[in-house]
Amino acid sequence: MPKKKVLFFIYQMGAGGAARTLLNLLNHLDRQTFEPILVTLNFAGSYEKYLAEDIQFIKLSTNRLRKSILPLAKIIRKEKPDLIFSTIPVYNTVAIFARFLSLTRTKSVVREAAYLGGDTKTNIKLRLFGLLYRTAHQVIALSEGVQNNLMKRYRVPERKINVIYNPIDLKNIETQIMTGQLPDAHAKIFNSDAKVIVTAGRLVAEKDQQTLLKAFARVRQILNVKLFILGEGELEQTLKEKAHQLNISDHVHFAGFVNNPYIYFNRADVFALSSLNEGFGHVLVEALAAKVPIVSTACEPGALEVLANGKYGALVPLKDDQAMANKLREQLTLTPEQKRAMIDKGYGRAKTFAVERIVRQYEKVFLQTIGDR
Repeated sequence: MPKKKVLFFIYQMGAGGAARTLLNLLNHLDRQTFEPILVTLNFAGSYEKYLAEDIQFIKLSTNRLRKSILPLAKIIRKEKPDLIFSTIPVYNTVAIFARFLSLTRTKSVVREAAYLGGDTKTNIKLRLFGLLYRTAHQVIALSEGVQNNLMKRYRVPERKINVIYNPIDLKNIETQIMTGQLPDAHAKIFNSDAKVIVTAGRLVAEKDQQTLLKAFARVRQILNVKLFILGEGELEQTLKEKAHQLNISDHVHFAGFVNNPYIYFNRADVFALSSLNEGFGHVLVEALAAKVPIVSTACEPGALEVLANGKYGALVPLKDDQAMANKLREQLTLTPEQKRAMIDKGYGRAKTFAVERIVRQYEKVFLQTIGDR
């Protein structure tokens, strides 16, 4: 039988979670059944070098999203894929309009990863996205919480939604831990007598690293501990100023974007997440896979689902630096036996998100959608 051609569309193969998810899907899709095509705008993304060699990779001639609809429609008309897959609302909008303009029989599957809404203006905007999503053949929600939000705020019917969690490449994480090397200055800190807390994520308001800094300052009063913050973002200078105000600048290390965060996770004594909301909490699964105890805010819906309401990691209320400090201190003073038990349980949880298992779920949705003529 001829292979099913699936076109994946994203803004760029950058350093974000959506691009990482697409990378895993593209590289692990069953080549006996599917022929993957990747289309991005005219950018050089940091994940491009990790794409499998057999993937047809097309870059549009523009780097303006609003100018990409017609070029994408032309590619759909030329390649005639059986299905186009996209993720993130604005990219989904482009993909849906391009499919209409292509005048082909290509089916559409869109993925929603964000847990958005609350205020009136945002809810109205989500209703508009929902109108578009209803024209897609299937919608993939990143978690059960995202699914509920799609039904409540986007008004997408439940029959159109499939819940599929993010895939985690356990073998790749293990390889990067085994072969990776920390910069000498960072290795010196990890090899010292100090305990180490690591966090990772964009330096933006919704990640609320301010609360983590305040919690860390409390822990510093009791324990010899260091904090590594992995990631970049608009609040970097603000966070550095906050660390200075808290008199912890010498103990907080802003590492920026790192290609191999897993070696930091694995070498740390605790992984901390202070987010206000997470559609899934991809980084939490990566931390579980890297075998490190976790302290996270009970951010909905991702952390609650990934950590099963505290079964696989400690949960604390949002914006509560005292509660976070208490849980960090507890995790940092676990006995070796307690730490091993927590790590083993967490790694077992990470296996449920293994890329081989998750990609099979995507393939099932793709085939059902393509076959539903």
